[in-house]
Amino acid sequence: MKSLILTLVAIFVASAGLAQDGYRVRPGDVLSIEVLEDPSLNRDVLVLPDGSFSFPFAGTISAGGRSVGQIQSSVAQGISGNFTNMPNVFVSVRTLQTATGSTAAVAAPSTIDVFFLGEFATPGQAQLAPGTTFLQALAASGGFTNFAAQQRIQLRRTDPVTGQQSVSTINYRAIQNGARLSHDIVLGDGDVILAPERRLFE
Repeated sequence: MKSLILTLVAIFVASAGLAQDGYRVRPGDVLSIEVLEDPSLNRDVLVLPDGSFSFPFAGTISAGGRSVGQIQSSVAQGISGNFTNMPNVFVSVRTLQTATGSTAAVAAPSTIDVFFLGEFATPGQAQLAPGTTFLQALAASGGFTNFAAQQRIQLRRTDPVTGQQSVSTINYRAIQNGARLSHDIVLGDGDVILAPERRLFE
């Protein structure tokens, strides 16, 4: 019973650290890695006893003793040579190696905060389920105003480590007319969707 309580406490402490990007990855953890620009690279990786893992195009990445944000930046740098611009990489800890040597799943957040700015009928903050995609979020947003430039909808995402912001532009009007996204973007906590105002002859 005592060991069970210690295990639960260890999981709670580690999970709290993860929320603040203060958790340090250890051998035995399983990391989930997502590359926004190339979903074929998305995968779960096991951190080996030496604290490293392998990732396509990046080779061996050091993870032991590092934060999720630091690993995220290393993966992005490692695969950047295969992309025109710096890729958007997202890393999360799927399972933890506890102090007792057992593994435990990390509880996913119950909601994520997404912000709608600009020419939306109901701009502001929305709490959405984890895994919500860009198009699903637009469907839940209440729609655009008549002044929205629907061919220039922006998804703005800030790197929690570097503070650098990436901006993706999506032509929603083309999607309405039958165009297809190569993949629907899964939103993350803190993402901002901006609908700019339409220009004079736009």
